[in-house]
Formats: sequence, C-alpha cells, structure tokens
Amino acid sequence: MGGVHPHDNKLSADSAIEQFPIMDRVYISMSQHLGSPAQPVVQKGDYVKTGQLIATASGFISANIHSSVSGVVVSVEPYKDISGNTVTHIVIDVQGDEWESSIDRSEELKREINLTPAEIIKRIGDCGVVGLGGASFPTHVKLSPPPGKTAEFLIINGAECEPYITSDYRLMVESPEEILIGTKVMMKALGVKKAYIGIEENKPLAIEKLKSFNYPDIEIVTLAKKYPQGGEKQLIKAITSREVPSMGLPIDAGVVVQNCGTAFAVYEAVQKNKPLFENVVTITGDCTQQQRNFRIRVGTPIEKILDQVGRLPKDAAKLISGGPMMGKAVSNISASTVKSTSSLLVLTEQQTKRQPEGECIRCAKCVQVCPMGLEPYLLNKLARLGRNEDLESERVYDCIECGSCMFTCPANIALLDYIRMAKADVLKIMRSRPKK
Repeated sequence: MGGVHPHDNKLSADSAIEQFPIMDRVYISMSQHLGSPAQPVVQKGDYVKTGQLIATASGFISANIHSSVSGVVVSVEPYKDISGNTVTHIVIDVQGDEWESSIDRSEELKREINLTPAEIIKRIGDCGVVGLGGASFPTHVKLSPPPGKTAEFLIINGAECEPYITSDYRLMVESPEEILIGTKVMMKALGVKKAYIGIEENKPLAIEKLKSFNYPDIEIVTLAKKYPQGGEKQLIKAITSREVPSMGLPIDAGVVVQNCGTAFAVYEAVQKNKPLFENVVTITGDCTQQQRNFRIRVGTPIEKILDQVGRLPKDAAKLISGGPMMGKAVSNISASTVKSTSSLLVLTEQQTKRQPEGECIRCAKCVQVCPMGLEPYLLNKLARLGRNEDLESERVYDCIECGSCMFTCPANIALLDYIRMAKADVLKIMRSRPKK
C-alpha cells in the first residue's frame, strides 16, 4: 500500500568498499544511539587501543562505545554534532593502530555459533552494536523482547530503498555469508526457526550472492522496488502479510526487524569479538567528482572525508547525512561520523530549492502514496490550526515521516514539515497523561 518511485540514482553501486585512511585525530560522540548517552570511562592522558571500551551504556536503552583508533585521549569535552547540537566527545590523537588482543583479526570465516542465547545478547551489548538502518536502537535490547512478547520470525532489511545510498548493497555483495551467519546468530538469540532477508528487485547481484549459500531456514525475498519499502511495518506486511497495530512495535506482530549492516556487525561482534567502531559509508551526489563506498572509523571528521574525494563541488548547496528522503542536513562539516552514518550525499541548489507553495487542489495523491493509510492533506490542515485533539483522532502518531506525501504533492505543500511538528506535540501530550 502506498509508496512512491523516486529515481534510484545508485551512482556508487559499482564502487567496491575501500578502507578509509585513519586520520590524525578522531572525535567520538557519546550519543551514537537511541537512548541515554554513554558515560566516558577514560580521561585526558589515557592511552587507548583500537576496540577498547571508552564509554559505557548509562541506561537500559543505551550502548557501549569503543575507541576506533589507538592513541592518547586529549580531551573529554563538548563538540557540535552534524545538527549543531552540543554533545560530549572523547577526542583521541592517533598513534599507530594497535588493536585489543581479544579481537580476532584473521580472515577465517567462523560459521559455528558456540555461545548460548544469553551469551550472544551479552556479547552484542558488550560490543556496542546498534541498528544501522537509521534509528541506532541498541541491538541487544531489540533481541530481548519484553515479558509476554515472543518473536516468531526475524526479518533482515536489505531493501535500501532510499535513493543514492549503496552501503548496504555493497556489504551484501561483498560479505554475503557474514550477513547470513549474523542472521543465524540473531535467530539463535531470539529462539526463532525462520528468517527472511528482504531485498528490492533492483539489486539482482545482492540477491544472487545471498541465494548462492545453503541456509535453508533463511529465505531471500525479492521485494518490489518502492519507497519506503524498507520501513519496518512495510517490510513486515510485504514479507509476512502481518500488520503491526497502531502505536505498536514489530514484536506485537511476532517479528523482529534488523538491518543487513547490523547483521554484519553482529557477526563481527559474536564470532570475532570485534566491537562496532567502523562502518560502510557511501559518498555520492550528481555533482561530486567521485562516487565511493568507504569503511570509515567512527569519529572521523566529515570535512576530512570530503577532502579525500575532492572537497565540495562549487555548485553544492546542501550536504545530507543519509538519503534525500529521510536524511539529515549537515550544518557542521567539522562534525564527525557516528556508528549509523550510512551516506554523505551532496545536492545542488537546483535539487534542494523548494518551489513556491500553492493551494491544495484536493487531488488526494498524498493519500494514495501514504504507506500508513493516513490523510496527509488533512493532518497538514489540522497541524496548521493547532488542533491536537483532532490530530490524535486522525492517528498523526502513526506517521513514519517518510516524506512520500511531500514528494508527490503537485502544489509543493510542505506537508511533512507541519505533520512532523504536530506529531511531536501530540506524542508529548499523550505521554504526559497518567497511565491507566
């Protein structure tokens, strides 16, 4: 149901993953995950190794953070992130690349899973693995359903439906069996006997690579090319025909969804004892000199990455972290990468300039494309009028903020802008009510 068909623009699809050079200094954020920021356990003057724990999870929904380099801690202080928000960072001056001895750096593929489910979840938590599909939810929490909830299926999201981004695609092409083993690891942790890997039909090589291995309890599902096919609720509906209830979570439909990059990170954590301190990032854009996929250490300054590919072009108007539909504008290129950085997308003024907003012509295109079955034109009108009670009745909280309504609107109405703000207000009101 719903969805739009923006042009793929997978300009970097044929660019193999390259190891990005280690910079002289890294800035590692304490807020790289959904939930509470991690608490530093190192201080100025400490020498740290690559993969060493430098900050611990500070709550149930939080994640450990590890050094992505070896060197000396020069400060633990606030710096601006990509949005200009002030966040505590651990700053490390790099000295060589000395890894923690407990990390298995061999190229040997480890298929046998020796840990128990509880040990798997603990290892994943210890290694600071978070969801790499965008939300950065701590993976060990997602693999621990609350009492009374049971997972029947695991779904791995390989859709990568956002235009331009190819980091997941390259990972599926170059490390397919690691992803399959990571999937098996999570299946064991959840106690499920069936998993699916959903991949859009425009990625035939990735589908072929994953299907070439014999993992009978993991089914590779070819999905229609459509945005936002990679949304959790859309994936679950497409693969299992089950629907997540309003205000519900995937586990309410008996499903846990993880990203294919997360599956790879789980493989490295559980089978190789390697914490999540580097990830694959696509550098792309129609106006960029180069289209590349790099494996980049967490904490690498964005401006240093841009230097490596020829700086920003003269006609560049906006830099996006993520894809053009749901990514975040980078307001500070001195900011550094985090665990979930998937792409740096350069857009021109022509691509980003908004057209004058017209009057709604009642065409209902926004209704047709809304993947959640909402009425964006109505939500927009109610939002502008501040009618929060009516917004709640119209389920504004179910909006997944995919932007399909704005993409298709012939009147160029900023539907999502107002709906997003209204949704935040309504959720705040709902959470403030006394629990029954």
